[in-house]
Amino acid sequence: MRTDLTGQVVFITGAAGGIGRATAHRLAANGASIVVADIDTAGAERVAGELPGALAVSMDVRRAEDAKRAVDAALEKFGKIDVLVNNAGVNSFKDRVDIDLFSEQEWHRVVGIDLDGLYVVSHAVLQPMVARGQGRIVNIASVVGVTAMRLQSAFVAAKAGVIHLTRSMALELGPKGILVNSLAPGSVLTEGTKQLFYGDDGSFRAQMAGFMNHIPLGRPAHVEEIAEGILFLCAPENSYMTGHLMMVDGGWTAGFMF
Repeated sequence: MRTDLTGQVVFITGAAGGIGRATAHRLAANGASIVVADIDTAGAERVAGELPGALAVSMDVRRAEDAKRAVDAALEKFGKIDVLVNNAGVNSFKDRVDIDLFSEQEWHRVVGIDLDGLYVVSHAVLQPMVARGQGRIVNIASVVGVTAMRLQSAFVAAKAGVIHLTRSMALELGPKGILVNSLAPGSVLTEGTKQLFYGDDGSFRAQMAGFMNHIPLGRPAHVEEIAEGILFLCAPENSYMTGHLMMVDGGWTAGFMF
């Protein structure tokens, strides 16, 4: 897909790798100026160096002071923020257990980043957006926010929260000129999923054949395919969609395969 994002400033959290990095490249290729935000400072700087005129900002999405500092830096360089992509997120990779064994510490870590962090960054970015009377927010959810899976209760709860929060934000912010949508990836080929599923020594590699049989397209997504969906939600031509959940899941949630 091609669209014209010339003059648009896009703030992307979790942009040092995976879906965030692919999105930064895809939107920059369509003319956007990118703010690469990540807790991984070196990674953010590396990705920003790959893009023309990009700005790297170091931030922990859970910390309001970090979000304000990062937004202020973006405004100082670009004068505005047109689009926020709330991409930063984590899941439990090592200790996937039933909820009766799930630790309180891990619950707060996952929900703190995936849901609370989305609120914190949105709150910071919305101040200048509302003042301008225009903007877009894209929240990255997950198929498990719609169809729950075992052994990742915090992630499931957080992503379900992201989906419904997106709808609430759309209701509140539409009259203020701001569109808010969410995108739910299915299984995506990232470094994290390689550790779990797709690498030679992945913890759940033995279950992968059955898992892929449930996905009509029979494979995980590439990060570039998720970035393409995000590009669509950011495109100026997509001007009458808000409160929407876009599934980019290879058919995962379409139904059961028999």
